[in-house]
Amino acid sequence: MIHRHIVDYQGRTWATRNRPWVDRLASAWFIRRFIDPQAHILWLENANDCPDDVLGFDFDGAEFSHVGNQVTFEVLSASFGLTQPAMMRLGQLVHFLDIGGIQPPEAIGIERMLAGMKATIDNDDQLLAMASISFDALLAGFEQGSETA
Repeated sequence: MIHRHIVDYQGRTWATRNRPWVDRLASAWFIRRFIDPQAHILWLENANDCPDDVLGFDFDGAEFSHVGNQVTFEVLSASFGLTQPAMMRLGQLVHFLDIGGIQPPEAIGIERMLAGMKATIDNDDQLLAMASISFDALLAGFEQGSETA
């Protein structure tokens, strides 16, 4: 995997498919939290409509997407060198909820919470804002070594 430098990704617009689920939500959160707090996220009806000057994520042909068995969130984390144990644990949760694998203990609750958010929030920017609070809390809990979410 190519190592990326955060400084090279400032002031950019990022794009992914609209009505995001866990990998797209977690990836958009990661972009804004760790790469560029001012990043603009463009929600696409169709991934083929992604403008050439925009960084795509989590769709076929995007600059950042699944690689091998890694989901986009894991690819972003590894690409930017943010692989602390708490981030890896969050990556395992996102991985399981997106494509399966070993089920983390908090997976069922987090999945239900995110599904409830998606069902009740129609605006993708608002959905990301609400989900971001959850991802911040999960990461903080994992950093403290908490065994419960």
